[in-house]
Amino acid sequence: MVRRHELSGAEWEVLSRLLPRSGTRRPRQDDRVVLNGIVWKLRTGSAWRDVPERYGSWQSLYTRFRRWALDGTFTRMLRAIQAEKDAAGDIDWLVSVDSTIARAHQHAAGGRKGGEHEGDKAYDHALGRSRGGLTTKLHLACDGRGRPLGLVVTAGNVNDCTRFEQVMADIRVPRIGPGRPRTRPDHVLGDKGYSSRAIRAHLRRRGISHTIPERADQAAGRRRRGHRGGRPPGFDQQMYKHRNTVERCFNRLKQYRGIATRYDKTRESYQAAVTLASILLWI
Repeated sequence: MVRRHELSGAEWEVLSRLLPRSGTRRPRQDDRVVLNGIVWKLRTGSAWRDVPERYGSWQSLYTRFRRWALDGTFTRMLRAIQAEKDAAGDIDWLVSVDSTIARAHQHAAGGRKGGEHEGDKAYDHALGRSRGGLTTKLHLACDGRGRPLGLVVTAGNVNDCTRFEQVMADIRVPRIGPGRPRTRPDHVLGDKGYSSRAIRAHLRRRGISHTIPERADQAAGRRRRGHRGGRPPGFDQQMYKHRNTVERCFNRLKQYRGIATRYDKTRESYQAAVTLASILLWI
């Protein structure tokens, strides 16, 4: 019997063939039980120590989650699923870009400031302080069906447009068979926060059409300069109506309480949690 917040049979069938195999002969706790415990924790936003005993030792769950977060296991699993969807023609390359804020719980503060080795740069735990306290921002690009393609985690006080190129660079859907990963959408939708000359020039260089509304102050400045201000950027009102797809994607991700509120101390753990939730959205 599948309990609440546990993986369904269809989800486990996909995940089981993507998980890394143990490199030792030493038996380890069942991967499905471990993943169920991790997903339960992510869904409820509980502390690791409060994960039910039916999922085994909380230390084992945390150790496995942390190992998979640091070695890129979750990212590789997401890429593999995206590759399968792309091969089946199941990705809508009308890409929407936006960001959302996650309030950081007080337990998210206090992560170690040093690197793993002496001399490393201090870790950036993607926590920013504003009037509302500590926050983290998730910059996301999703396909036309509201599934994450690229994501970047930063402090909550980071401007959206400064991370646009990073988000676009994170879109890398591998091919099944020969060929380079697909990195270029058919069209990009963004709100006024992405209205800048640098972003429009970046998209033109890559040959990507886009629909981004012009900010009022930019339009006023252009009109003030007369013919030297140039022509207004093209804008398709009907196409722009599809931009709310990324908002629906955020809503689905934030059904996971561990994402809606950040409890993780490190950037790697929080990004791994978002990646795991993204994997389940794709499945």
